[in-house]
Order: sequence, then C-alpha cells, then structure tokens
Amino acid sequence: MFTPESIDFSKTKTYSAAGRHNLVTIENLRVPNAEKDGLFTSDEFEILLRQIKKAKAAGQKVTCFYGAHVIKCGLSNYLISLAEQGWIDHFASNGAGSIHDFELAYLGGTSEHVPTAIEDGSFGMWEETGAWMNEAIRRGAAAGLGYGQSLAAYVEAHPERFPYRDHCVFYRAYRCGVPVTYHVTMGTDIIHQHPAADFAALGQTSGKDFGFFCASVAALDDAGVHLNIGSAVTGAEVFLKALSIARNQGHMLKHITTANFDIIPLGDYKSDVGKDTYEYYYRPRKNVINRPVSMGGVGLYICGNHEVTIPSLWKGLQTDKA
Repeated sequence: MFTPESIDFSKTKTYSAAGRHNLVTIENLRVPNAEKDGLFTSDEFEILLRQIKKAKAAGQKVTCFYGAHVIKCGLSNYLISLAEQGWIDHFASNGAGSIHDFELAYLGGTSEHVPTAIEDGSFGMWEETGAWMNEAIRRGAAAGLGYGQSLAAYVEAHPERFPYRDHCVFYRAYRCGVPVTYHVTMGTDIIHQHPAADFAALGQTSGKDFGFFCASVAALDDAGVHLNIGSAVTGAEVFLKALSIARNQGHMLKHITTANFDIIPLGDYKSDVGKDTYEYYYRPRKNVINRPVSMGGVGLYICGNHEVTIPSLWKGLQTDKA
C-alpha cells in the first residue's frame, strides 16, 4: 500500500541555477514608455480607465491580482511603476508569481524550458530558488510576517544575493509601502519540491497574506476597483472569498468596479450561460465580472494579450483626468 512515507523529500536532488537557460531575462523585460506595439483600446477599456482615475481622485483603493504569466511576459517594470505612481494599492499573485519575481531578482532570468526538464526530473529542482525562498519563508513565519513580507525582508537583508532587485515587484512595492501578497496552493510550486520546504511556514505566511488581502478588498469601499489579470483560477477564487468576508463583516461594496484581463473570447460575457458550455466553467466570468457587482457597480472584460493590454493600461493612466 502506498503511504506518504513512500516519498522522502530529503532525497530530492537539486541543481544550481547558475548557467541555466532562461526564457525570460532582465535584458528582455519591457520598459514603460518604450512600447513598440500598438496600444489596446475597447469600450470596456475606456470605462475601466475612467473608473480607476475616478477612484483614485476620490481617495478610493485599487487592488490587483495577477497570474505568474504577467511576470513571464516581461511586464514587471509596468507593475512596479503602477505601484510607485500610486495607481495600485495592493498586488496579489499565486506562488508561481513569487518564484518568477524572486528568480529575476537574484538570477536575472526565470522560466526554464519545462518540456525537456520534466523528462529527467530536473524541472524546478533549483538549489538557490528552493533553498533561499524556503529560508525566507521560514524566517518570516518565525517573525510573524506574511509570505510577501518574508520575501521582501529577505531581499533587503541579503542585497549581495539580489543584484537585479530593482526589477523585483514584491521588493519595489515593499519599498514604497504597497503590500504584495501570495496565495499558495500546496504542491503547485517548484519550491514545494525542495528538501528545505517547510509546509507549516508556507501555510502560515500565505494564510496571513490572505488576511491582508481581505483587508484591502474590504477597503475598496463603494467606489474602488479590483483587477484580475491573467489568473483563471486562484485570483478569481481568492477574490470571491475575500469579498464574502468583507460583506459578512459589514463592508457591502455595492458599487465597485471589477475587471478581468485575459485572451479567452467570451462574447456577451454578462449573459447567463448553462453548464453545457465551457464559458460556465471559466471562473473569472462569474467570480470577478458578474457576481461581485450583482447589487450594483460594473464588471468588465478586457480581452487581449497582456503584452499589449498592460502597457496600454499604464499608458492610459499617465493622465490624471478622471
């Protein structure tokens, strides 16, 4: 009979990431205001820009949950700029989002070639990534920090290990006072494969981050904005639970604006769909666009490639006209 003891994590072999081929590097990160592609526009996009500007002019909050692919698209500098300019008040992501950000900060590159690495069991077995991230999370848990805080504090304490930290979203956001939280599913991230993984610390720090995120969602008040950028499962589910907690505790958030960014065509995304269609099972349609604004507010869908829509969002916010 198979038992958990059949696998001994301490026997997992790891390899140095030095010299690893990376699909994303510091050199090919996109730079704000140097856009080569045409800018994105749509009626929904223009509404979103107005709602964000209106919210910030009124002192309201804007939160953003993004998938790891946003980092892999080379868009870190856009997220950093949006935080430092005051447009985003809280960033959240999944565990993979933290890993790509962390690797860029120390290695100057991230995103290995999975199809070949999975064949020999070397996929994700990077010594520096696994050892340092788990060390940071373990230390942070002991200090009562959240997952995002733990990583930022670790980078701050070891600048010699992170020569590219100026391109790190969680570090730069930490420096300017914008919280970055990570919402981890056990077993989904490469650092969970590592012999140093401490699952109690991972759960503790990510659980604390969920509390931070719930507080930020509650602070959206009645005119705030929430963005879900490329997170088809985690972002949609975490936001809906945070929204329920906020309303349960008296923050009704009846007139918020929500927007989902993705490339899946949804057609009339505000219409009802049955269980016999694939659109029914696309979580952001219900959990980001429709259900949160059933009592008022507006839910929007921004359909386009992140490499175009995110630079366009940044560009569209470079005016303070509401």
